Amino acid sequence: MNSVKEIKSTIQSELEKDAPNWELLLKAILNHFDCSTGTLHFLDENKLLQLQSQVGIPEFLIPKLSTIPIGKGMAGIAAERRKPVEMCNLQTDDSGVARPSAKDTKVEGSLAAPLIYNETLYGTIGIAKPIPYDFTQDESDLIMEIGELLGKRLV
Repeated sequence: MNSVKEIKSTIQSELEKDAPNWELLLKAILNHFDCSTGTLHFLDENKLLQLQSQVGIPEFLIPKLSTIPIGKGMAGIAAERRKPVEMCNLQTDDSGVARPSAKDTKVEGSLAAPLIYNETLYGTIGIAKPIPYDFTQDESDLIMEIGELLGKRLV
């Protein structure tokens, strides 16, 4: 796992480009958190989360997570609550937070967070591991900081 300073520097460098490579950014973030799967959704003018980039999502699931309403699934709930939503094991979750098709990703430890800058929601980021995992408070705080950096670029 890279240092917090390194991941922030990597993100800043990519965001300074005219056209950031969102997939490259997502891969760097996943690498930092030792995650195998991730999504990046941007909020559109209709207040729907639109898939911008993904890593590790099975092809047959892409249509199901291409457009997410606020309040639906982990990403939608993170956007609605404006704070991280975590699941230690998505495979055994019965809270109703994760959508049934989410289990088809085969991931377990999952974290979704909003992209917020200056109180404005710009989208969400989701990261996940193939094993049960409880993200630490420091990790949740960092994903929110990353969300703020990404949100600032989308202004």
